[in-house]
Amino acid sequence: MTALPISRRALLASLAAALSCGRPRATGFLGYCLIANRDGKSIGVVDLNKFRARKAIGLDSPPSLVLAHPSQPRALVLAPLAGTIYEIDALRLAVSRRVRVGSQAAAMKVSPAADALWCLYREPPALVEVPLDEFQPRRRIRLTAPPDDFDLSRENRAAIIQRHSRKILIVSLTRSAMERTVVAQDEPSLIQFRYDGTHLLAASRIGRSLTIFDVATGRTVVRLPLSLEPRNFCVTPDGGQLFISGDGMDAVVVVYPYLSEVAETLLAGRAPDGMAATDTTPPYLLVTNPSSDGVTVLNIDTGTLAAAVQVGQEPRHILITPDRQYALVLNEKSGDLAVIRLYSLAARRNKPIPLFTLIPVGERPVSAAVIPL
Repeated sequence: MTALPISRRALLASLAAALSCGRPRATGFLGYCLIANRDGKSIGVVDLNKFRARKAIGLDSPPSLVLAHPSQPRALVLAPLAGTIYEIDALRLAVSRRVRVGSQAAAMKVSPAADALWCLYREPPALVEVPLDEFQPRRRIRLTAPPDDFDLSRENRAAIIQRHSRKILIVSLTRSAMERTVVAQDEPSLIQFRYDGTHLLAASRIGRSLTIFDVATGRTVVRLPLSLEPRNFCVTPDGGQLFISGDGMDAVVVVYPYLSEVAETLLAGRAPDGMAATDTTPPYLLVTNPSSDGVTVLNIDTGTLAAAVQVGQEPRHILITPDRQYALVLNEKSGDLAVIRLYSLAARRNKPIPLFTLIPVGERPVSAAVIPL
């Protein structure tokens, strides 16, 4: 049998089809990235379906934190100097509600039941519950001194740090009552519950240490010396590894919380800062390097360098889109959002990784959240 001749058009079409099968096409994400612009006193808006900036949403006070509403297309924004929480409707791209519980706030988190906000106030010192349906303060747990930071556990507890007194307050949210006060050996700087809620991880910049406490008793399980001054925590999605970055080393420290030990130290570019971990295959740890305007990408399974990406000026914050297609990097100095396509990290091994796009967002972006529509 004589083979039929193949036309040039058919050959090109088959080649394009083969390439498309080997490299999936990038698609947009149906939602917005809302960005807290501290110096611009606004919320920047990026359409992640078209990767375009929309008109910013003005605020009365500089924002420091943006959280995604757990069930609705809304964002929750904290303006700490005014003690105000804003709710932003992502469909209308406008402030829908606001509440002011005190004159100065420190931090804010969504409750374990995903039905309320818990906001930590320095003035007056208190941990305050704001139900998401009512958006008015309900329970208030008063504190004896201004707090600095806190975390929430899946078992409905809060751990609050008061740095100068070296205290860690463990609070029952169910009973709105103080369970115990732990006095740490080193001044606590960062606090986080272990994934199962039974242990508490407290890092100290002054002491260059990580102390693990038993939540039920408040007793010290182990104090781990660190080779850097801890400033940032990042936990893998399954809670099995904790990464710590900070001053003093061009590396991140890897801790196994369930084994209560430091596993290793990984080189992570110059002066590592903010981090984000993916649950992709392979899993990645993305580390911002503000002084060199880049992002270092490590393969979590092997602990090796996967890529280095140049982004914008002074990148410090990073988050992953829910569809695990993109890493979004906030560049504080240049005021833009760098978008890295995660697929390119595996597809271009040992080659320069180009940015997917770079989008102007506002003055000094410091926090962001992805809001699905």
